[in-house]
Amino acid sequence: MKASQFFVSTLKEAPADAEVVSHKLMTRAGLIKKLGAGIYNYMPMGLRVIRKVEAIVREEMNRAGAVEVAMPVVQPAEFWQETGRFDKMGPELLRIQDRHGRDFVIQPTSEEVVTDIARQELRSYKQLPKNLYQIQTKFRDERRPRFGLMRGREFIMKDAYSFDRDQDAAKASYQVMAQAYRRIFDRFGLTYRAVAADSGAIGGDLSEEFQVIAATGEDAIVYCPQSDYAANMEKAEALAPAGPRPASTQALAKTPTPGKSTCADVAQLLGVALQTTVKSLVLATDETNDTGEIIKTQVWLLLLRGDHDMNEIKVSKVPGLAGFRFATVGEIEDHFGCKPGYLGPLKLQKPVKLVVDREVAVMADWICGANEIDCHMTGVNWGRDLPEPEVVADLRNVVAGDRSPDGQGELAIERGIEVGHVFYLGTKYSKAMNATFLGEDGKPAFFEMGCYGIGITRLPAAAIEQNHDDRGIIWPDAIAPFTVVVCPIGMDRSAEVKAAAEQLHADLLAAGVDVLLDDRGERPGAMFADWELIGVPHRVVISDRGLKEGQLEYQHRRDTAATKVATADILAHIQGRLTP
Repeated sequence: MKASQFFVSTLKEAPADAEVVSHKLMTRAGLIKKLGAGIYNYMPMGLRVIRKVEAIVREEMNRAGAVEVAMPVVQPAEFWQETGRFDKMGPELLRIQDRHGRDFVIQPTSEEVVTDIARQELRSYKQLPKNLYQIQTKFRDERRPRFGLMRGREFIMKDAYSFDRDQDAAKASYQVMAQAYRRIFDRFGLTYRAVAADSGAIGGDLSEEFQVIAATGEDAIVYCPQSDYAANMEKAEALAPAGPRPASTQALAKTPTPGKSTCADVAQLLGVALQTTVKSLVLATDETNDTGEIIKTQVWLLLLRGDHDMNEIKVSKVPGLAGFRFATVGEIEDHFGCKPGYLGPLKLQKPVKLVVDREVAVMADWICGANEIDCHMTGVNWGRDLPEPEVVADLRNVVAGDRSPDGQGELAIERGIEVGHVFYLGTKYSKAMNATFLGEDGKPAFFEMGCYGIGITRLPAAAIEQNHDDRGIIWPDAIAPFTVVVCPIGMDRSAEVKAAAEQLHADLLAAGVDVLLDDRGERPGAMFADWELIGVPHRVVISDRGLKEGQLEYQHRRDTAATKVATADILAHIQGRLTP
């Protein structure tokens, strides 16, 4: 490919609405061009990256035994109504009507459609297992699209769906996909972690996220450097606190804390460690009738250590707390006789259900609100001032330095960008859509399903967040728009430079290297700046002076300086620097 025949369009400045590095650099490098809020044209340079991502994904999915299909972007609403998602899904699901007034959706995912395929085509256990996948455009009507391709409304995704006869077979299919994903992300050349993720209402432990490590990532990844333990913040656990609880050494006392309504402020006022304080979080659950009216409300009090934060996913799994909400000020005052800021479990106006984090359950001489403005209780102890807690659970987010649950070391936390997810679905969709097959016993059984996604257009943005400098993008070889760029200086003025450049370009093409020859006649500074911004990983500079010396200049995008290489050795040198 020659640059004069291609579409190279770079900008010196990023658009004003670009907030993160990937959005700025993808726009400046001419990879994407904004069409509307969260909607982008994939320009030729960016499309080459996307196609390389797709090719790796497609090769590994096929290698793992998955079969490619293509399901419509526009889908009849009747399938989504079967599962209830047409009504339950929020405004992120774009609903439309055709000229006849029939409801359709612009699909963000395709569980319903693929389940319909299975219930029509997979009639016997002899046809199982099956895994169907597609690489398709999706649409999610984000309230606030931002960060370019990181959180756009239209995007390309690889979504796969496995169908199995029973749970054991489904778990085997899950493991095949989990290993295929590791091969995929290894080939991308990115630093990533596969972390255990929460499996939501379905339950179970078969759910993993694939996170590209980046300081700007939205997700917190928890891992143990001394072992293989890794999980996202929603799922991560620390080693349970060791007992026994220390003996009490302080008397219970009401202590003035004027104007100090947070644990941090109270600890500073009293000159004690924040870890000796306990925060009170008041939640509520509502029981409704068939018409949706609230007929009964239960108020809950959660106790966490003052330096810890509540993990909403863990709390929602406490029996009775599914679907919880935060209590209103009126509900709090009615039960505690006090406004938020000074709440605690002592001297309540009305009973509440108490749930205690397991760290608090082993504390002695702790501090909490006195249910009285400007006052806290100090020297609080279980068994003496309060009954022993009946419900103890892990309610908190882990923090760096916590002991790993496998006992192998301390936990560390880094930021990541989710680019893939493997998930065991069970019979959630097959039951909702009455999708069955005939088992060996001749009886109908519901398919056991799994789903597996990769954000095709999100992945290049994540790669840039991980690989860039102040000059621009630094692509891994596997997904670079071009692997090598040949930069001749004065090609339009020197027949020798032109001939050498065209010969190297031809040699690299013949060797199967994805190469571009910059024949635009740009000044060296402008030419180099373009390719550093675009991020082509390997660059060869050809000049009259170099040719007279029998040398060319090679420089990897991460190198601080160019290396002089004999003209006769340049092909072998480049091949030696390419990532296998």
